[in-house]
Amino acid sequence: MLELCMTTCHYNELSPEEAVKRFVKKDWRYMELSSEHGGTLLERGNPETSGREFLRFLKDTGAFIPQGHLWLKCDIAVTNQDEVIDSLKKWIDLYLAAGIKNAVLHAGGRELLENGCEVERIDELRLKGFTEIADHIKGTDMVICIENTNVLRDADGIIDLIKRVGSDRLGICLDTGHQNRFGGSQAEFIHKAKPYLKALHINDNEGVHDQHMMPYGKGTVDWNEVVTALKEINYQGVFNLEIPGEKRCPFSVRDAKLDYLKTVLTLMLEGVTE
Repeated sequence: MLELCMTTCHYNELSPEEAVKRFVKKDWRYMELSSEHGGTLLERGNPETSGREFLRFLKDTGAFIPQGHLWLKCDIAVTNQDEVIDSLKKWIDLYLAAGIKNAVLHAGGRELLENGCEVERIDELRLKGFTEIADHIKGTDMVICIENTNVLRDADGIIDLIKRVGSDRLGICLDTGHQNRFGGSQAEFIHKAKPYLKALHINDNEGVHDQHMMPYGKGTVDWNEVVTALKEINYQGVFNLEIPGEKRCPFSVRDAKLDYLKTVLTLMLEGVTE
């Protein structure tokens, strides 16, 4: 069965270390480092030093962070691209030092698109940006996982970008909530993305807004479709939840949700649908 994993933003008010300890106490050993916690680590000084220190902490604690969300508000396809990429490389160096293998990043271009910039120009900037960061991690075991967002929604578009960059250091992150809002088939996306699918953001919504809810609430994602497709392609990554919509409650309630989710997700992944 896939390893259960959750983004550390479930405890964003805590330090990265305290958040990890809270997960481990509830027997959740796998986590995605949230962008907020990544930013906290970056503020501590040299990215590589901070990353190595955090990795030592993880090993001492018995925790694993195979996946991390890079700079959440990063837009790689902008007019001041060189400045943005210089900052993004610091994030990447931090995550490399922390042992993170799959680093999630948005496709970029939203600001220019909203300001009426030509799609062709945005595409050029996006290609240039991802080529540069792919070169930055050449020779490492990190994969930059491009997430399906408003500016690049479908698997075909992301795959086309990856092929044009021509690097094996790029992959795909499926956000099930985004796919649900876009009205696309989860199974179709998963099957098309199969060779590149390295990361997941598992969350639910009612099909309109990004609510980031846990599965089997009032959301409308077809979880049987998602799990079946992942099994059909033999997905090998972690089953990672990104559900900040569930943290508007006391820490003790968030802890209880971890217990509930472990039971529910185990049943989900075992294929219990009755």
